[in-house]
Amino acid sequence: MKERDRTALFPGTFDPFTNGHLDLTRRAVRLFDRVIVAVAHNPGKGTMFSAEDRVEMIRAATRTLRRVEVVEFSDLVVDCARRVGAQVMIRGLRAVSDFEFEFQMALMNRRLSPTLEVAFLMPSQQYTYLNSTLVKEVARLGGGIRGLVPRSVEERLRARRNADGRAAAPRSSGTAATPASRRDGKPTATPAPRGARAAARGTRRRTRATR
Repeated sequence: MKERDRTALFPGTFDPFTNGHLDLTRRAVRLFDRVIVAVAHNPGKGTMFSAEDRVEMIRAATRTLRRVEVVEFSDLVVDCARRVGAQVMIRGLRAVSDFEFEFQMALMNRRLSPTLEVAFLMPSQQYTYLNSTLVKEVARLGGGIRGLVPRSVEERLRARRNADGRAAAPRSSGTAATPASRRDGKPTATPAPRGARAAARGTRRRTRATR
């Protein structure tokens, strides 16, 4: 009788998928027969990329890895694991600070699905500082992201930054809409045109003559 394939689920938001995530996926492939990378919709996080875009980027990044599949889910991770037949859930630990949160999540998932085990994997040393939020911030501010993310993700991030830059370009209306300001930040009166000043002086002279 053939032993059932050992299937591991690697869930996450992956917004975006980094080289740290790719490193963990490769490590999982060496340990399990199938590795399912599960992309969470998670609308509460306000993701940069849609779930469909993230799935496409991960598939491109893992196309050379055998026995790796990419799916998306919007329900409980234990329900996703049940659908794909996973016996183990993969989680990455970069530092001690990750452990408390991951420990709580592991205990909750064990309560929801007692047969689903959790395996913690450590990434390569060069990726221990890396996370998706940091990558997005560096990319948004124009920093170099080569070596931090797979090439497919790097291209998407650059395209997104360029698109955001064009959308944020200031538009000139051709007219001054704000008053002049002094260096101390207090507004000053905008000088009146020469004709208007002359008319004002004439008005003041006529007023004094009638008093």
